[in-house]
Amino acid sequence: MADAAALALGKAPDGTGFMRAGSGAPVLLIHGVGMGAAIWQPQIALMQDRFDLIAIDMLGHGGSPLPPQDAGLPDFADQAIRLLDHLGLDRVAVVGHSMGALVAQEIALRAPSRVRSVVCLNAVFRRPPELAQAVRERAAALGGHGDPQAIAATIARWFGDPIPPDLADAAATAQTALEGVDAEGYARTYRLFASADTAHVDRLAELAAPALFMTGSEDRNSTPAMSAAMARLAPSGQCLVLSGEKHMMTIASPRKVTQHITAFLDRTADVAASADAAFDAIEFRRALGSFLTGVTIVTTVDEAGDPRGFTANSFTSVSLEPPLVLVCIAKKALGHQAFSTSRGFAINILSEDQKAASGIFASKAADKFASVIWQPGQTGNPVIDGSVAVFDCDMEQLVDAGDHSILIGRVHDFTHNGAQPLGYCRGAYVTPGLSQEALAAAPPGTEVGAILESEGRVLFLEAADGSHQLPAGHGLGAANDARSLRGKLAAKAIDADLGFLYAVWDDATDASRTHVYYRGTVSAPLSGDGQIRLVDIDRMADLKIADPAVRSMLARYARERTEDQFGVYVGNEVEGEVRPLAKAAPSAAIHSGHG
Repeated sequence: MADAAALALGKAPDGTGFMRAGSGAPVLLIHGVGMGAAIWQPQIALMQDRFDLIAIDMLGHGGSPLPPQDAGLPDFADQAIRLLDHLGLDRVAVVGHSMGALVAQEIALRAPSRVRSVVCLNAVFRRPPELAQAVRERAAALGGHGDPQAIAATIARWFGDPIPPDLADAAATAQTALEGVDAEGYARTYRLFASADTAHVDRLAELAAPALFMTGSEDRNSTPAMSAAMARLAPSGQCLVLSGEKHMMTIASPRKVTQHITAFLDRTADVAASADAAFDAIEFRRALGSFLTGVTIVTTVDEAGDPRGFTANSFTSVSLEPPLVLVCIAKKALGHQAFSTSRGFAINILSEDQKAASGIFASKAADKFASVIWQPGQTGNPVIDGSVAVFDCDMEQLVDAGDHSILIGRVHDFTHNGAQPLGYCRGAYVTPGLSQEALAAAPPGTEVGAILESEGRVLFLEAADGSHQLPAGHGLGAANDARSLRGKLAAKAIDADLGFLYAVWDDATDASRTHVYYRGTVSAPLSGDGQIRLVDIDRMADLKIADPAVRSMLARYARERTEDQFGVYVGNEVEGEVRPLAKAAPSAAIHSGHG
């Protein structure tokens, strides 16, 4: 056990209990259902000379508050992230056991910048039907506090019946933990655990951190096949199966398990700095998202004759003679089998009125085609009514390409119309005609301004009294119109590129006056004009800005810039609404081609 004098017991502001010991690289330890932070004492004793170890009591366990009635993995992940914030830890390795392994994955997916590496011990993944049913039945049958029969059954599953003599101490430790856990906290957490084995099926491919999936060869609930499947899906995943070990190997064979944990942490620490500098997968994805594309729904008919479809923006033309087009689908997509074996497919290019359909086909909805009107095309592939264009294709070639497959189709038939297409850029839906239409309809007295950014700083003009203003003018105008926005920018030699519409509001005191603001970029270095200031985004709140509507807009910009998710404000100076350009859920699916 860890030296009791070296262990510090703590309580975070939100009530989360935790233990902390050692010094060195920080490692967050997350226990399984029914256990507590103290279950990690063998690992703490073996690792505290080299690591700063933080063992958390997950919600409903130890000294921590109860989880919500219908808790989800994000509730447990957010609890851990709050603890890291409280302790001032920017980036940690995360080690989780059983349910704790699912929470560790959720943390790494929700806050990738906070996680250096992940170790998932005895994690569950896609339980087979009979095992899933057994777990659900146990969850439904949970009784009162310290149910002796339920505890005995759990110990038997974990250690065997009868318990081998060499596992008696480990079994006693686990039994003590189960007898002491809060009954309601255990029940709420176990109900989540019973259904969370599929929570990351479509997300493990986005796990940026190096990940080790370790289990025992004799673990019948968190099987070697499960760990192997997770390791295949995770971009930097590894699988390790310990011979002869069962579910509670962390306390049954602590030295063996801890040796493999520390070896993995050492390996990832050696390469982390150079890997981060060489290639950042998250930034790579964001960079790809800078390319403005259209949005499509790709459709086919599977072997059973049922229509299948997914949302994608990875579409392009290939050849005019013969007429070829292509689209990409992720190998982990549910519809990959149907599309990779189909005789053809149709590409439906969506109009700006079909955002809802895009979201549905990017989701796991049971009957996606119930949301659209469609009919079979000449090849039998579903053709969706209202699309800007449709390309009905025979399968020409299937190309293997990394974690995706490329579907190359020979166009058999096509249609198109003059409707406005739906766009997609930087995680948001965009309508290409929006900016032009806004100014075309604007009255002559409209104030047009811009939030111009350069490397995390926003351009302001400082007045003699120390107040700051965004560049703005009467209308967009031209460079030779001194009163217009472009004229004012030209007068100060500001080389700016205006991008998307950001805010439109009516003046509270003069209903005939409208304010229109865009977001864009500005090139540095700037001219030597003494009024020009580039201010860090997180310092904008400190500026003296006279117009309260502009102050409110800038506060929203700072928030949305952090999340890289922008909307458009429509209203007046006092009230209005932010209309999002995108919903968060379809974002990843559009890029990944899930079906």
